[in-house]
Amino acid sequence: MKTQQRRYSKDELAQRGQEIYVSQIQPIVASDQDGKILAIDVDSGAFEIDDDTLVASDRLLERYPDAQTWFLRIGHRGVHQLGWHRKAG
Repeated sequence: MKTQQRRYSKDELAQRGQEIYVSQIQPIVASDQDGKILAIDVDSGAFEIDDDTLVASDRLLERYPDAQTWFLRIGHRGVHQLGWHRKAG
């Protein structure tokens, strides 16, 4: 398996990913996608949406093997939650 080389700093990757999301993807994402994972190639603007990070990433990398991928959870501030959370109810 080929190892990808990072072409952007973490900050630049996040900035590019957020700009693509806001300007190109957010306007077309349906409200029923809330909570799903979005994988964006920050070079091409191509993206994949899935419930699972690895599935979205694998599909994107299948189409764009050299993708510089940035992830977000649609409608949320972070992709994953850290720590212990008690279920309501």
